[in-house]
Parts: sequence; structure tokens; C-alpha cells
Amino acid sequence: MNFTLSDDQRMLQDTVERLVARSYGFEQRKAYAAEPGGWSRSVWRTLSEIGLLALPFPEAQGGLGGGPVDVMLVMQALGKALPLEPLLSTMVIGSAALRHANPAQLDRWVGAIAAGELTLAWAHREAQSRYRLHDVECSAQRVSGGWLLSGSKPLVLHGDSADRLLLSARSAGGRHDADGLSLFMVDAAAGGVVRHACYTHDGRHAADIVLDHVHVADADVIGEPGRAVRIIEAIAEAALAALAAEAVGVMDTTLTMTVEYLKTRQQFGGPIARFQALQHRAAEMLIALEQSRSMAMYAALMLGEPNAAERRKALSAVKVQIGQAARFVGQQAIQLHGGIGVTEEYAVGHCHKRLAMMEMEFGDSDHHLAEFARAGGFVHERPEG
Repeated sequence: MNFTLSDDQRMLQDTVERLVARSYGFEQRKAYAAEPGGWSRSVWRTLSEIGLLALPFPEAQGGLGGGPVDVMLVMQALGKALPLEPLLSTMVIGSAALRHANPAQLDRWVGAIAAGELTLAWAHREAQSRYRLHDVECSAQRVSGGWLLSGSKPLVLHGDSADRLLLSARSAGGRHDADGLSLFMVDAAAGGVVRHACYTHDGRHAADIVLDHVHVADADVIGEPGRAVRIIEAIAEAALAALAAEAVGVMDTTLTMTVEYLKTRQQFGGPIARFQALQHRAAEMLIALEQSRSMAMYAALMLGEPNAAERRKALSAVKVQIGQAARFVGQQAIQLHGGIGVTEEYAVGHCHKRLAMMEMEFGDSDHHLAEFARAGGFVHERPEG
């Protein structure tokens, strides 16, 4: 695999890092968190102006034609600032879903997303489904000219502020069937949509969403009705790769803050960084970070793998490594900081909370370890002869 970045990719990375340094310090982030919806519209406009929201969309659709490695670089750089904006749901998940949209839908939605005028929320998981992508009870009933949606979607990130809900519902089959799922672009302000705002452990905004006979036109169905399972799987894969990259950025900030604290915290007549045991812990955190950095690149490259089984297995392996590393780095940072590490006023505690949440999103380490084992792990059958 080629891990060398092109000149354009290095320029992209540098642009986002300079944006983070200028506009996304910890104190600035706290101010953004107090805005409506818990994120900054001014930052969102800036992301649009420099082209990041259009990055993964093909040029024919009004995007910039960026690939998975470009998205990885953006998510890593932004991850260092613990971003609050709906970048994952709008840019990453939105682009993965709209690859299956028809030309009229692309004309309606891609330009608005790129201009920062349309935000999305991914409303798929349900209370009973845990991490099973096919377990959907929310119903879609066919009516003249469209569909009636009923059901609930709990803890939808950015669901309280999103303009549209990218929402899955069952139009045929039983609860666990892969066939029969459909994907809808639902107007969040439509009649029958009720949003109960809530917060996640890491302070982001979300909503419990209830749908009561919400009418959705045929023009807002993405892909073929009843055949959306492949789209949902592609969305999950793109999200896993993007989360892996963002986690690397968060772990990078966590380690930097921890090392700086070890150098400045005075105890027993000098900085605590002189104690070898603490140096060993910091070194182990660095190893976990660098392993995760390689796995994030691996995830981005494997999104182009044509073999679906190998692609899913690789991404499960990535999520296991990232999840275990995130937990280790976060816990060690808190341990090395002591009491200050768990205060709201200090950034490292927010990093730890974000890493803990990322370990759970789109399947935790235990879930993906089981998926990896079911797929055969690292064992490959040798051809006979």
C-alpha cells in the first residue's frame, strides 16, 4: 500500500490544520457548544467556503471529487479540535448515501450541502437493534404518490438541528430481514415528526425522534424501495473509516496534552516527566496512536476493495484496534493527569469522553471482534495443489 501523500493532499491537510489552530481552540469550542444545536454556524460556513463539505462528492455532482484518503486527512485534522459540527452525518454519510441517488435528487441536495445550506442526521439505529444493521422496525407504508412512515429512532446525533433526516424504514419483510429496507430523505420539519432534544455523554446534541404517519414523497426515496440494505452497509463502512480517522486526531491531541502536562507538573523537586514509569506510559500511548494512524489509512484504502466480505472484515479489524487504542489512550491520559483530568474546565477530560463515545459508535470493539472472527479473522485457506 502507498502511504505517500500527494502535494494536493498535503495542502488539504495543512489548510484544515491552520483552520483548527485559528478558529477551534478549546475556549472557542466551549462557546460553539453554547450556540443553538450545540455547534457553530460560522465554522460551518467556513468549511463550506474552503470546499470541505463538497469534498467527497463527484465533480459531476458539484463536488470536488475527493476520495477516502482525502476524507481521512480532513477528519484527522479536525479531530484534534473535538469538532461539534455535523460533519460525519452530512459530509461522510450524506455522500455515501447520495452515491445511489438519481440525477434529480443530486441536483436538489448536493449543491445545498456543499453551500452549507443543508445539514443531515443519520436516523437508522433503533432501541432494539443494538449494532445489527438489518434490525429495523420503523415502518414505511405505501400510499398514493409516496409513503407513510411510523416508528421511532432514538439518540439521533444532530437530530435536533438537522434540516433533513436520512432515515431507514421497513417497507417489506420481517424485523431482521435484510430485504425490505428503504432509505428516505425526510424533511425534519414535516408534519408528524416529533424531536425530543437530548445530549450525549461527550456533550454533543442529539434527539429522540418519533414519526407518526409522516408523509414522504416518492422523490425523496434514495435508491430502489426495499433494496436499501447495500446503501446502509456502504454508509456504515464509510462512517467507520471516518470515525477511525477522527479518533486518531483526538488521540493525537490527548497525547500532546498529556506529555506537556508531564513536563510542567512539579512534584518531588522536579517535573514528573523524569519518572521512568510515567515515560513508559507515555511511550505506550504513542505506540497505540501510531498503530491507530496506520489502521486509519488502511481503512481509507480498503473502502475501495471490491470484495465486500474482505472490505467488511478489514473495517471490523480497524474498529477493534481503534476502539481498544482509544480506550487505552483516554484512560491513561486521565490517570496521568490526576484530578484535573476529569474537570469540565480542562480539555483532556473532553477528549476522553469523545473517545469513549467513538468506541461505541457504529459497533463497539466486542461487536466488531465477533464480526471479524465470524469472517475468518486472519486465517486464509490455502489453495490446493
